[in-house]
Amino acid sequence: MTVLPKLYGLCIVVDDDDDILLAARLLLRDLFAEVVTLSSPQAAFDLMATRSPDVILLDANFARGATDGAEGFAWLGRILAHDPDAVVVLITARGGVQVAVAAMKQGATDFVSKPWSNDRLLTTVRTAAALRSSRRATSVERGKMATIASVPGETPLLGMSPAMARVVSLIEKAGPTDANVLILGENGTGKELVARELHRLSRRAAGVMVSVDLGAISESLFDAEMFGHVKGAFTDARGDRIGRLQAADGGTLFLDEVGNLPLHLQPKLLSALEQRQVMPVGANRPVPIDVRVVSATNLGPAQLGDPARFRQDLLFRLNTVEIELPPLRGRREDIPLLLQYFLDVYRRKYGKPERSLPADVQAELVAYDWPGNVRALRHAAERAVILAEGDRFTASDFPLARGLPTTSLPAPAPSDLNLDRAERHLVEQALKKHAFNISNAAAELGLTRGTLYRRMEKHGL
Repeated sequence: MTVLPKLYGLCIVVDDDDDILLAARLLLRDLFAEVVTLSSPQAAFDLMATRSPDVILLDANFARGATDGAEGFAWLGRILAHDPDAVVVLITARGGVQVAVAAMKQGATDFVSKPWSNDRLLTTVRTAAALRSSRRATSVERGKMATIASVPGETPLLGMSPAMARVVSLIEKAGPTDANVLILGENGTGKELVARELHRLSRRAAGVMVSVDLGAISESLFDAEMFGHVKGAFTDARGDRIGRLQAADGGTLFLDEVGNLPLHLQPKLLSALEQRQVMPVGANRPVPIDVRVVSATNLGPAQLGDPARFRQDLLFRLNTVEIELPPLRGRREDIPLLLQYFLDVYRRKYGKPERSLPADVQAELVAYDWPGNVRALRHAAERAVILAEGDRFTASDFPLARGLPTTSLPAPAPSDLNLDRAERHLVEQALKKHAFNISNAAAELGLTRGTLYRRMEKHGL
């Protein structure tokens, strides 16, 4: 004789009528591996400390003569406080529809009336158990996404330059809102750090931030990765799987390298964001989502504005607020601060002694253009900590001393009497001479710090 496997694990039935408990156990034993019947809701609650039921059938009234469901409501609240994903089906007396509706408003999954139809009870409990199974799968997927998404960046947002002050101001204004944000900037400027700060400051900070590198997702897997799939949707779909948008529900979705999304896939993303729902592959009904979208790209405004490369309606959807991160060469005065931070981080990581950074070495590092931006500076600092000898760093400890070029603007020719160009040249020379120490540069130019900052902003320095 073949014994069919049970579809689900544990069902708990709570009722003060022994006949009801017996009938439920006999009816549900083919659906569950174990059916536990209890006459006390306290006993059921105690059991939940060590067991995780698929379904709980809970009577609405236990006190003799009670019909208002108050006791059932109280235990329903305790159960859901203990396990917010618990699936509870309320058992009501005949005609207790108002009680059942009130219970569902308080979190019950469904209800059955006594005396019940066996078919109705089986259908209700089977649907409830399937919901619990789906919630568990979703929780597992969210956990995986959260693990991937919660890896912190190695670099805090450091910088006192006017350019970074503008960035921080935009973050502080946009962060607490639900506005979609588009972050522009070269590779290595810290776009994901800005995204994480926006999420931290938002009302969704308790939720997950799911990061998606759109440049790394295969076109053939785009729908399944972004929108999810149901079991059997394609050959390898052995179970339901939520997509990245659903995983970010209630939190922030970070779309990195959004400019790399092929043009023919962009309408699918736009549709999901506009309708605030996704259609998993193989499903026949959409799933609502509630996400705040933060995007990032290294494409410039001109490239994003090209309809042959990026849909303008999607661009409008993504850039309610636009934050442009400056390259490191555009905020050289921040280099000493970043450099010292990284040197300290890697000194502690590798157990190396403290070393001083001579002024001439720092000046050379400040004058370098850093094509890889902050990321390149971090790698250079790590290399220097590992290779340096003695009690001070030398230029040869850093990779730019091995033939990497530096770029500086040529000095105006003596015959060039243009005042703006001459002023820019003098300001730049003073900054380089003093390794972008604002106080010293301002003193040599005969300016206040505030006036020098305004001159730097005027000339894009």
